[in-house]
Amino acid sequence: MASQVSRNSAPGSHPDKKDIDIIVTYSDPSGAIRVRRIPSRDLSTSWVWKNPGDEKRDQTRSSQVIDNPHHFLSQIIEGPFQPKLTGEDSSHDNQPGSEMLHPQASSVHPVKFKRKILRRERRGKRTAELIKQGKEVENQMQEAAIERARELDTTIKGKYSIWRKEYENPNSDSTVKLMRDQIIMAKAYATLARAKNETMLYDSLMEHSRESQLAIGEATTDAELHASALDQAKAMGHILATAKDQLYDCAPMARMLRAMLQSTETNVNSLKKKSSFLIQLAAKTVPRPLHCIPLLLTTDYYLNNFEEKDFPYKEKLEDPSLYHYAIFSDNVLATSVVVNSTVLHAEEPEKHVFHIVTDKLNFAAMKMWFLVNAPIGAAIEVQNVDDFTWLNSSYCPVLRQLESARMIEYYFKAHQASSLTSGSDNLKYRNPKYLSMLNHLRFYLPEVYPKLDKVLFLDDDIVVQKDLTPLWSVNLQGMVNGAVETCKESFHRFDKYLNFSNPKISENFDPNACGWAFGMNIFDLKEWRKQDITGIYHHWQDMNEDRTLWKLGTLPPGLITFYSLTYPLDRSWHALGLGYDPALNQTAIETAAVVHYNGNYKPWLDLAIGKYKSYWSKYVMLDNMYLQLCNLKE
Repeated sequence: MASQVSRNSAPGSHPDKKDIDIIVTYSDPSGAIRVRRIPSRDLSTSWVWKNPGDEKRDQTRSSQVIDNPHHFLSQIIEGPFQPKLTGEDSSHDNQPGSEMLHPQASSVHPVKFKRKILRRERRGKRTAELIKQGKEVENQMQEAAIERARELDTTIKGKYSIWRKEYENPNSDSTVKLMRDQIIMAKAYATLARAKNETMLYDSLMEHSRESQLAIGEATTDAELHASALDQAKAMGHILATAKDQLYDCAPMARMLRAMLQSTETNVNSLKKKSSFLIQLAAKTVPRPLHCIPLLLTTDYYLNNFEEKDFPYKEKLEDPSLYHYAIFSDNVLATSVVVNSTVLHAEEPEKHVFHIVTDKLNFAAMKMWFLVNAPIGAAIEVQNVDDFTWLNSSYCPVLRQLESARMIEYYFKAHQASSLTSGSDNLKYRNPKYLSMLNHLRFYLPEVYPKLDKVLFLDDDIVVQKDLTPLWSVNLQGMVNGAVETCKESFHRFDKYLNFSNPKISENFDPNACGWAFGMNIFDLKEWRKQDITGIYHHWQDMNEDRTLWKLGTLPPGLITFYSLTYPLDRSWHALGLGYDPALNQTAIETAAVVHYNGNYKPWLDLAIGKYKSYWSKYVMLDNMYLQLCNLKE
């Protein structure tokens, strides 16, 4: 923007003539150049002209206008062109560039001069106030810092920095991840270097990769790294920078990384299959001590004629007023833990009766153990499942199916598919426990105990931590089964266990119905007999002969059999997952009445999750002669 004075008067005339115009050039908001003419007669009476002869001062002040053109423009234009050249209402007299519009002269208007003085006084006063407040704030901060320093305990070594919290996290793995990423990039560049015959660079990349791998070792967090690991990461960074300068090309590098990703995914899938196979194999094996214990017990049973002895308190076995437990197992040690933990927490042990059923192979060992280590006050009964003559293939659909050629093919002639890399999907269902009738005997409780009204069924992989007698007082409200529900959000609902693509399932059951847990169940045997639950079980087992409704196991047919007949117990009665989930809530475990090691990681195996094992091992009689002879340790 520029302005000039146009004089219509003759040369040499005085500048205060009324024929003087001021021309102002400016840009409007749209960017167009505008020119306006302001007649001198429209100027305020307070306008003061500068001395025309003072060219030097005019040039200096013109330069000040150039230095601050926006302020100059704001003096002249506000909205539509409204010139604010000078006047008594001007509030910018002391700003740079204002001299050109309101030039100083030998005589200044008194009102304007007084305003200037008042403004300066106000500014000075405000500045003094701010300085005073700043000093007060600074003093307060110093006092607070001194107080914090006094409270700081310098006798304790530690980090007090609040700025870089990630460095204080002992589980930080940023450096480990960086070094692993470097190894991946080094291998990619090494492949490109070899393709381009860059032998020296290839050798250097491979050497740094090996050194970085050795520096990482088994570390999973930065705290586990050796002190020299960071130096190795820096050295690797230098060689990668060199490789990038020489070899980097987007397209080849993208192809290389894609090939590495596909190869890694293939290896991961292969390792998952191997891991699944080995875990299932380990879960099916019997550790040497657990194999040793029944052998010694069986030997002593027959050598010392214990087959002629029997348990005391036989009169309690059919008394419906007592608390009866059913335990079906071929594991002597596991069964002993269930009984020991239950009796130790019972307020009246003499009112508790344990009905144990095992197979022919382990019958002598199981009976011998409880004859020698009978729980104080409680009644014990040990039976052989092979003595249940009514449990035969003509009555039991599962036995009939297990004798079929198709099932024999599935279990005994399909072992080639159970290799490390194939057939792992069905390995879980080839576990021998599915062949044992001990696993299916839970559906025949009224036949096994015809004189009883209520039975608490317990799996052999549970531990009792509280008195269970209140369970017999729970009102099941006409239901047959009392159990803890396992569904959370979308997990462990019926669609997880049953094949809802089959109309036989989809037409009879709700896929979102909540699942529940076998392992600690209170059964009302009177209601069971009234509603013929065993008949319902037989009906669905016959329909699933080709295994299209569900895979093998007892939970899916249990969900079907007791559908709409299960009463949900409070979750505090039964904590599940100790055999597969290492991230369970510790408080929930410690406050539960029963903890359940469902899953492959049983507490008596080396696979067991370490932090859960103590809940089971403290009920193992480590001072027992048989356990010591078999070298069983905690």
